[in-house]
Amino acid sequence: MISRRGFGKTLGSLAMASAIGGEAAFAQRGAVHLDAPPGTIWLNANEHPDGPPTSSMMLMASAMQVSGRYHYQEFPAFYDLVARSEQFDASQMLIGAGSSEILHNAVEVFTSPARPLIVPDPTFEFPSELAKAAGHPVISVPLRKDYAADVKRLAEEADKAKGGLVYICNPNNPTASITPKEDIAWLVANLHRDAILLVDEAYLHFADSPKVDTALGYVRQGKNVIVARTFSKIYGMAGLRIGAAYAKPEFIAKMTPYRNNVIAYVSAQAVIGALSDPTVVPQRRQKMAATRNALCTWLKENKITYIEPHANFMMIDVGRPAPQVIAKMLTKGVAIGRPFPTYPNMIRTTIGSDQDMAVFRKAFLQVLQGGEA
Repeated sequence: MISRRGFGKTLGSLAMASAIGGEAAFAQRGAVHLDAPPGTIWLNANEHPDGPPTSSMMLMASAMQVSGRYHYQEFPAFYDLVARSEQFDASQMLIGAGSSEILHNAVEVFTSPARPLIVPDPTFEFPSELAKAAGHPVISVPLRKDYAADVKRLAEEADKAKGGLVYICNPNNPTASITPKEDIAWLVANLHRDAILLVDEAYLHFADSPKVDTALGYVRQGKNVIVARTFSKIYGMAGLRIGAAYAKPEFIAKMTPYRNNVIAYVSAQAVIGALSDPTVVPQRRQKMAATRNALCTWLKENKITYIEPHANFMMIDVGRPAPQVIAKMLTKGVAIGRPFPTYPNMIRTTIGSDQDMAVFRKAFLQVLQGGEA
């Protein structure tokens, strides 16, 4: 177990660990919170504080009693249900262990030593780390000044490579910024014919701006677009590991052999329960937006700069090296996100419950002002 004295040193080496990729990077990230004080508020992984909805909990409880079997015969109906929830056929969808497995499959299939992964910078690192670990080139394109993906430069890089896999997380992680729907439309229309656009919509349910929209429509049109979704975020099922990819059948067929297996039966039942209650998403979206708006108002009142958020997390400018603030916040019982080298003076925090954010605000102001708990 690392000590608090060694916490800052651990964070300082995080960038090097990330460059290694794979298990080494994830183990390093996990290690920085091994010494968290009892009762720590966890605002580091963009999880939903409410957990799975009641409708899911009820079906999971029943499923536990029969979880000694694989239930393979029930999964075709499960796939049909999830696909129909977004107006797709099961042949256009792939279920995986969270959206991470979906992203993994896409990188495995659609990148190679000759076909790069093309990403904005910064963004969710997992696809880039996988590609680098496989020896596949990764091309990074800085975000625009408005923190949107620079779709014209992404398209230029795909043209130079004569193809490849272009990844956009929308809203983006870690910035919680959006790439406007007009920009996504331009990219789809102008992308190289041998390139594929992978849009990660893990946080789309939290976005309420009219400037952002799902890319699922392009899948329905048969475009070279893959959309990744997850039940980890707004549905509160991060530990249950359920994600989905939507794409044209030939893309799904190529990705399917890389799928590990069926997901856990209990997790499948959680999804069935969640989809049976149409109030889950709108209620949670409204509740989170209120908490997010309250935090933004507080930051403005205290003259603290931040990136306008469109997800269940946000980046805040702390005016000093982020690892210092992350370490001090942990000593006060608040675990916030890891540092991001592109923005060395910004921290990322999940937007948790109102109670969580009250604790965050108190600790954060003390840290910025140099006060003690």
